[in-house]
Amino acid sequence: MMIVMKESATTEQVEAVIRQVEQVGARAHLSRGELHTVIGAIGDRDHVANLEVEGFPGVDHVVPITRPYKLASLQFKREQYSVFDIGGRKVGGSAFMMIAGPCTIESRDQMLTAAAAVHEAGAQLLRGGAYKPRTSPYSFQGLGEGGLRLLAEAREETGMPVVTELMDIRDLDPILEVADVIQVGARNMQNFTLLTEIGRAGRPVILKRGLSATIDELLMAAEYVLKEGTETVILCERGIRTFETAYRFTLDLMAIPVLKQRTHLPVIVDPSHAAGRRDLVLPMSLAAAAAGADGIIVEVHPEPEQAICDGPQQLRTGEFADYLRQVEAVAALAGKQVAETV
Repeated sequence: MMIVMKESATTEQVEAVIRQVEQVGARAHLSRGELHTVIGAIGDRDHVANLEVEGFPGVDHVVPITRPYKLASLQFKREQYSVFDIGGRKVGGSAFMMIAGPCTIESRDQMLTAAAAVHEAGAQLLRGGAYKPRTSPYSFQGLGEGGLRLLAEAREETGMPVVTELMDIRDLDPILEVADVIQVGARNMQNFTLLTEIGRAGRPVILKRGLSATIDELLMAAEYVLKEGTETVILCERGIRTFETAYRFTLDLMAIPVLKQRTHLPVIVDPSHAAGRRDLVLPMSLAAAAAGADGIIVEVHPEPEQAICDGPQQLRTGEFADYLRQVEAVAALAGKQVAETV
């Protein structure tokens, strides 16, 4: 349930509604806008149904939220899309964000070379994996804290905010020392304990859709983060598992407009993991931009043929600037502009 307060509502009236929400066993989520204050009543449906706050002083009207996810719902933001600022770079609304960098941090030279290339080309955020989930336990699992130190050095040299994946709650503290954005991989989308702890950390989050997850399941996963107080959640479509074997995963481009109908959260696309092939990354990026995506997260490597992990799907640093210009042009046709940096 969403309780919209009058523009003239006092602090005492807002607090009275919050107390009523909490007294029936629900959680109050306060959101202050320029004109109105909105209180989300989150909890068991029967408890919320007993609120009876319509007649409270200062209450303008009450809007039931029919979706099982409340804070992620477009209804909760009164049909307005969220725009997030990450280190002076915006994503959401009309702002299009490009996130680029290597799949896995392999060495200092590789990381710094890739970082310099994507920065010079105009990417807004730098990605790099210090911890890597691999299908085989014998495959390279990442440099761990050593990789985080290299990512921190790359951020220092370029000034770019950085994105890296958290797989294990035991690594949360060292990642918080470096990461401006925490990425939750597809295989951890429904690791609800991990999502809860990330939500409590308060750092912006990129949440990737699970390999076989529905759109509603993705949004319910986002709700785990949102309910703990972290409002900056970016959803990522990265391909789902189907019967097709000609490429790695099936990029579900229809998820973009459908998500836009259901949630206020920004939606970005990962064409690298969906395609698994370098030659498909550009056309899938252009299609995602045309479908209204709020950004792209793409893998870029100085020498992808020598990459330890996922070389065939990584763009070459020398080709990235041209790739970005083409994506920007299509994003502009869809009414979006690549986010300006400070």
